Amino acid sequence: MGLFRAIEPEPEPHAGRPLADRMRPETLDEFVGQENLLGPGKPLRTQIEKDELGSMLFWGPPGCGKTTLARIIAKGTRSQFVPFSAVLSGIKEIKEVMQQAEGARRYGQRTIVFVDEVHRFNRSQQDAFLPHVESGNVLLIGATTENPSFEVIAPLLSRMKVYVLEPLSERQIRELLERALADPKRGLGDQNIQVEPRVLERIAVLANGDARAAYNTLEALVSGTEADGHGRRVLSEERLSDVLQKKLLPYDKAGEEHYNLISALHKSVRNSDPDAALYWLARMLESGEDPLYLARRMVRMASEDIGLAEPGALALTIAAKEAFDFIGPPEGYLALAQAAVYLSLAPKSNALYTAYGAVREDLEKTIAEPVPLHLRNAVTGLMGQLGYGKGYQYAHDAAEKVTDMTCLPQILVGRTYYQPTDQGWEARIRQRLEEIRRIQKKGQPTRNRE
Repeated sequence: MGLFRAIEPEPEPHAGRPLADRMRPETLDEFVGQENLLGPGKPLRTQIEKDELGSMLFWGPPGCGKTTLARIIAKGTRSQFVPFSAVLSGIKEIKEVMQQAEGARRYGQRTIVFVDEVHRFNRSQQDAFLPHVESGNVLLIGATTENPSFEVIAPLLSRMKVYVLEPLSERQIRELLERALADPKRGLGDQNIQVEPRVLERIAVLANGDARAAYNTLEALVSGTEADGHGRRVLSEERLSDVLQKKLLPYDKAGEEHYNLISALHKSVRNSDPDAALYWLARMLESGEDPLYLARRMVRMASEDIGLAEPGALALTIAAKEAFDFIGPPEGYLALAQAAVYLSLAPKSNALYTAYGAVREDLEKTIAEPVPLHLRNAVTGLMGQLGYGKGYQYAHDAAEKVTDMTCLPQILVGRTYYQPTDQGWEARIRQRLEEIRRIQKKGQPTRNRE
């Protein structure tokens, strides 16, 4: 058959194969996750079941099922299936495969070429696929962990349907681990294994959405655990810590410890203690907390505890979130650490937080007065006759661009909400606000614009 070979022409013996490979789903019904693509009635599932596929690209993080899905497609379609590694293959191999695929097509045989890590192919290598995908000689299925917009050439990308695969949830990974422990044929069900509470939960957390990593950890834990006098292998958190060569920190993402730690991080930042902020941030990250949750909390700190005392704080925390999204863990943790230290050292002000709270309190206590007539636009003649816009003072006509016009509802005239501190940039804002109030008190004549 040359380069052509079925993905699994005959059952392989399980002995010697890694647990992650043995437990690889063989049908769509066994597949866990990606319900938005593979749930009953979803377009991709329907195409697979009807064997009506076009070239496609699976984009997602490691261990989310890209290769497994390609294997399932191979088993369920009437096609020659050629698995192809972008790491090990070059243009010579590509051309050889394409030539054989073209020959097979003349005899009515379709060829599916699966390219793992397609982003590793350079432009010339990707160009070699293009005419054959265009002509229909092959149906190309690619898999990548990188954004295909940047890594796959536009002509090839335009001929492929991109499917985004999400990392598996902790619940889904735990389901896979429980399946492996129960399966006596492909998994570990023929061994006398007992699992202490929370062990599978910790493995699922540490896997960070990667099923392969979770299986590898479980397999290493079982191999590294000796049977007791009754022939049982008891999987404990202590043994898991030994296997990982990493201390397992006490943590419950949905329980009290979660709230205790995020409170410690927030209050350390508020108290301008960068060392404590770094410690609590790292403690949560290394315990398996969602980094984007921490990024969101630091965005909140930038507005709640710093505000306009350092306007750049909000921009930097948003940048840290984007940086983590872009490069992921563990390198992305440094962007979050940078944000935590910056927030800790920034001048502090809760003036915006207090001001918004005071506004909300007034909204609760006072009636919702209509907008004053002079602030309304008279977009029709009738509205003009009713006084809409009458008495409005156009600030740009004033010498200092400020008028003494009232902009609050009548019941709240004179109410002051925002009171800047003398910290950081707010000191300058405070000076400007005092200047504005002085000008308003003096009063400036302007012509009314109705």
